[in-house]
Amino acid sequence: MTTRNRRNTRSATRQAIELAAVVPAVVAHRMGRLALAGPSPSARDRDEFRKMGDEKIAAFYESWNAMFTEMYRASLRFWFSPPHWSPTPGTTARHAAKHLERTALAVLTKGIAPVHRRAVANARRLARGR
Repeated sequence: MTTRNRRNTRSATRQAIELAAVVPAVVAHRMGRLALAGPSPSARDRDEFRKMGDEKIAAFYESWNAMFTEMYRASLRFWFSPPHWSPTPGTTARHAAKHLERTALAVLTKGIAPVHRRAVANARRLARGR
């Protein structure tokens, strides 16, 4: 496994573990806030609820954009790499398999980064309280 693959694997693992830890805390805080606000939320509550929706939409688009950009870069790296011009049979297949593995991990890491960044920031912000 190359250094870049190890780094991407560690990064994806760390992000997944951190998300697994902070998401339940953020959801619990916000659901509690929704329950306490009742039918007439305060201005502060309305701002938090609006921010909650806005950030999900922004994270979704950032995530898709990051994944698309990484796929584009990966396709360029694949098509312009030397094994495509290699006369040795099987070199291209091995190269393609390794490239697909690296690409899948890189796309996952890039795609989860905006969601991870927002979830961790929310957990910190909401833990501070008022």
